[in-house]
Amino acid sequence: MRKLIYSLLFSAALFSSCTSYKNVPYLQQPEIVNAYGQEIPLYDATIMPKDLLSITVNTTDPMAAAPFNLTVQSPLNAASSIMNTTMQPTLQQYLVNNSGEIDFPVIGRIKVGGMTKNQAEDLIRQKLQPYLKETPIVTVRMVNYKISVLGEVARPGSFTVTNEKVNVLEALAMAGDMTVYGLRTNVKLVREDAEGKRNIITLDLTDSQLITSPYFYLKQNDIIYVTPNKTKAKSSDIGTTTTTWISATSILISLASLIVNIVR
Repeated sequence: MRKLIYSLLFSAALFSSCTSYKNVPYLQQPEIVNAYGQEIPLYDATIMPKDLLSITVNTTDPMAAAPFNLTVQSPLNAASSIMNTTMQPTLQQYLVNNSGEIDFPVIGRIKVGGMTKNQAEDLIRQKLQPYLKETPIVTVRMVNYKISVLGEVARPGSFTVTNEKVNVLEALAMAGDMTVYGLRTNVKLVREDAEGKRNIITLDLTDSQLITSPYFYLKQNDIIYVTPNKTKAKSSDIGTTTTTWISATSILISLASLIVNIVR
């Protein structure tokens, strides 16, 4: 009978460890994705309201391009900002309004919302043709492309993405990866679209088909939240309960001591 109990306990422990391990590795069963027949298009970020754009116009004649490359004066360092000395010019940046428009020098309002950078460059280049003798080189960059990672990760925070392209796994790498308490099958993605509608999408990072998902690549201002598992939730609850119990016990002991002194 005792051997049967030990066998059952061992089997239960073995089954539990196997079950928990299945929830740990990322991108399981990669052969499913490798056999995926459809071509996955390359990701290209689109411009959205509240994006901050850096736009430069270059031609062989710098004087001709100068009206389209406005500059603002900024201090070289914190000390010079206090002294109001040693200012250096930096390129004017353009904030995309809620209608997806920017106010560009000479040309005026241009709607770039919903476009990729290449599409915006083509549009601006086309609108500059009447003002320049030659076809200019237009470069558009997103200055404030950032994502945030919260929850059960080693280093939660907001991160600026310089190359304007980041996927879920790269975002977790920036945050130092998940802790052992992170629930890999229940990662929340908070996303706001161009119309201001917010959506919460649940991602399963153990599923290799995540790579083919439209949510694999993150958009600017996306928020990733890693949900804690039951172990972390229970330990947090135990800590709170223990603190409350100790406080209550201390109060009862104090009252008991006071009553004893009064009776004496």
